[in-house]
Amino acid sequence: MCTHGDSPSHDDESAHSGHSRRGFLRNAALAGAGAAAVGVGAPMLAGAPAVAADPSTASPAAKSANSSTSHGRTGTWRPDPTAQRFTLAVMPDTQFLYWGSQDSVDRTPQEESFRYIIEHSGDPDSNIVFMAHLGDLTQDADPSSFEEVDKAFALLDRHGAAYSVLAGNHDVSGDDSRGDTPYLRTMGPRRFKRAKTFVGSDPTGYNTAHIFQAAGRSWLVLALDWRTTDQGYAWANEVIKAHPKTPVILTSHDIVASPYDDNVFPYESGDPENNAILVDNGQNMWDKLIEDNDQIFLTLNGHYWPPGRTTRKNAAGNDVHMHITNYQNRYFGGGAMIRLYHFDLARDTIDVETINPWILAQDPESRTELAAEHARITGPVDNFSVPIDFDKRFSGFIPVPVRPARPASQELVRGTVAYWRFDGQGAPGTALTAGRTVRDLSGKGNDLTVMTVPGTAADALTWSDDHHPDQPGHASLKFVGGRDPVHGSYLTTAATAPLNTETFRGGYTIEAFVRLPLDWDAGKNGNASFLSRRGSAAAAGKHGKNTDPNEPLAQFAVTNNGREAQFNHYPLNDTYPTTNWGHGMVELKWWHLAVVNDGRHTRLYVEGAPVVDNPSRLSVGLTSLGLPWLLGAHEYAGAIDIVFHGNVGDIRIVNRPLGLKDFLTAK
Repeated sequence: MCTHGDSPSHDDESAHSGHSRRGFLRNAALAGAGAAAVGVGAPMLAGAPAVAADPSTASPAAKSANSSTSHGRTGTWRPDPTAQRFTLAVMPDTQFLYWGSQDSVDRTPQEESFRYIIEHSGDPDSNIVFMAHLGDLTQDADPSSFEEVDKAFALLDRHGAAYSVLAGNHDVSGDDSRGDTPYLRTMGPRRFKRAKTFVGSDPTGYNTAHIFQAAGRSWLVLALDWRTTDQGYAWANEVIKAHPKTPVILTSHDIVASPYDDNVFPYESGDPENNAILVDNGQNMWDKLIEDNDQIFLTLNGHYWPPGRTTRKNAAGNDVHMHITNYQNRYFGGGAMIRLYHFDLARDTIDVETINPWILAQDPESRTELAAEHARITGPVDNFSVPIDFDKRFSGFIPVPVRPARPASQELVRGTVAYWRFDGQGAPGTALTAGRTVRDLSGKGNDLTVMTVPGTAADALTWSDDHHPDQPGHASLKFVGGRDPVHGSYLTTAATAPLNTETFRGGYTIEAFVRLPLDWDAGKNGNASFLSRRGSAAAAGKHGKNTDPNEPLAQFAVTNNGREAQFNHYPLNDTYPTTNWGHGMVELKWWHLAVVNDGRHTRLYVEGAPVVDNPSRLSVGLTSLGLPWLLGAHEYAGAIDIVFHGNVGDIRIVNRPLGLKDFLTAK
């Protein structure tokens, strides 16, 4: 955090624009002089190498700190660069641990955090791949303080850990043209000459670029000086331009600040997801670097407290998430607390948590009450999740590969008895009128004909080009139906279709692609079948537990209880039904659903994952009264009682069980 006057102090702080009692403070007077430089991609800086100091020649303060440093075993740096879950560790403002000119140095907390980072690089649940320090490594910029910082960071160097650093206002003075400083000699580009993740620095050495590998792709970290000049921004723009398909995380010391006071919880004073504002330096950075570079999706800074975050739209109309994290005002100057950004590309989410490894490493029984309170920091500004559709967010510079449509002939596996798809038959948005035929591409003669409930709107059933990304046919049917009163259009097999009499005694596989609209309503649209077999349970002589005598003999539906997929059917071997339940399906997402029966048991799959309900109940075949199948409708007591609401894509029925590798979604 920046402070008033020539003497660093965290107590002398004043208000700014009435936002809070602490305000937004900017200037510090710290010494600095002379420089050498490297350009983009150059890993060297002229000057002394940054190596760990010999403890035997350390100052008394350094020896004191070294004597208290934990010598616990440190693990191995071994992150998985391909796993879809990885973690970026962020360490803000550790300045109060390094105040060497005033004999106030303690490396122990930071080294414990570094050990945690190294050890959890190999933990699949964490998979820490990189650590970014946000500046203010020292309080006084004194060479003796940087000697101790050097020793702490040597722990990362010895284990080959990937990290970046940058200068804060307590490490340097002025802007990045300042020349030589203890910071540059200790933490400048020369330190990273053997680092695999180091890309290079600008001519001043104060702005650096790093690339780490995670989730099977490259990620660029820009670590910019606390006061970057136009030449620094020009260099940063060139680095981004040189890596046009790489997502960028921008780190600097001073970008956004939180306008609420640090003794008021943000959820009491406003929105915890939008409680930070751009300060003058941050606005300059936005104008000169962030706004026009769509690759920058996340910015991280320290300097101010309390923590906060906001989201802004860049010139491309995409979100840039801007976060501030700083704990120097907490117990033990924050104790080298770290924030963990857990990227989960499978879930399209970044889960954020804040922990103190130094306290977590202590015996819980021996922790002071204050330490125990700071082992983990929770609350809406310290523990939260950021939803990001990574493919969509990065599509402007990393186009998402579109899986091409596959010909129907390629999907006609052995035993296919019906295959309906909706591509190439009508322009998107145009209606299917009553009597329109959709051919069965299996060649078995199970064609479908459009039927319309009297009084239904003309556009209740339309062609659509919307589809599941792994669906063979790039089209679907859009049903606008419901109940009370019953309305909509649906399709039916003919009275003589071979599928009507099929009982599948030897097993079967039924696959369908389904998407629910945002206006789907449980009362109006729940328990609607997208595929069902006509004929009531009573007419087939079915009875016993869970039997509804008026329901159809087979129904693949979306229930009104949480939008769950359900396959309810009456097998040949019993008088009451077997029901396979899925889980809740969110709207506006395509789902691939499959029911597989091996001749004895039935299992439901949602997106290729088996569900828990009733996979072991004996269930042989499907009972038939020789009546038609319905696509997009459900009958009760022999009459249509509801029409489906949503999109239905390809549907395939096979007279044998299929494995996952044979599903319509298989690669």
